[in-house]
Amino acid sequence: MQEFFTFALSFRTFVSASHIWISDMELAIDTSSNIVSIALSHKGEILALLAWQTKQNHTIELLPNLVCLLRQVNVNLDSIEAIVVAKGPGSFNGLRVGISTAKGLAFTLHIPCLGVNTLEAEAYPFAFTGLPLRSMQKAGRQEIATAVYRQKHDRWQCLEAENLASVEDLWRRTKQKTLFCGEITADIAGQIQQNLGRRAIISPNNSLSRASYLARLGWQKLSKGQHDDLLTLQPIYLRPPHITKPKQRTPCLSPRTEQRKERNGNSQIRC
Repeated sequence: MQEFFTFALSFRTFVSASHIWISDMELAIDTSSNIVSIALSHKGEILALLAWQTKQNHTIELLPNLVCLLRQVNVNLDSIEAIVVAKGPGSFNGLRVGISTAKGLAFTLHIPCLGVNTLEAEAYPFAFTGLPLRSMQKAGRQEIATAVYRQKHDRWQCLEAENLASVEDLWRRTKQKTLFCGEITADIAGQIQQNLGRRAIISPNNSLSRASYLARLGWQKLSKGQHDDLLTLQPIYLRPPHITKPKQRTPCLSPRTEQRKERNGNSQIRC
């Protein structure tokens, strides 16, 4: 219990009103990284947002914090009429927990569920600029998960699908003024700025509010009748999960077997 209260101090909460009486709400869930956020919205307009930092504890933190958010705004699950969930790229464990939770709630409540690309949600707040928007997320092994989006003539487009790239790849691909957004460290931002100069605009990290952008983008898609089949909705993984291979065990041989081994050289007999 003490651990939960300590962890709760890191919450960032926004509530637009002390009591919300709207019944048709959307729930947005983002567990793509160690910054987790959930939001309640009405037709894409944010009503409440809860964000916190986790240490790969998505499994034990997500549902209790969802209950906490619902209690704070005095609503229950029956008020939710659609769920929008970030489907990656991102943390293997985080995405698995977020998507399974979203699917379970959608199945139980008999409501639509929509998976949205995490990189697309990162880029969407900057659609108004009309610039190419290169969304970025740390992927480990000195690689970056990235994609490019743009809004042109009121049409939201994906110009480059999600992929893994090095920092060098990013500036080589950039031929015109581009806004870089998402998880960008100071070191990477410096390299991009040094190599691209005025062609690069670096936005601040907006991961704490990602669920709110997820909700707005999700509503745009839901209002057009888009939603996912719960049976086929899966996370986007740009590389297979890292699974540690079990250590090879040394065969345990009895004294009698050891004597046999010395005589005939056979070491393949296990206890």
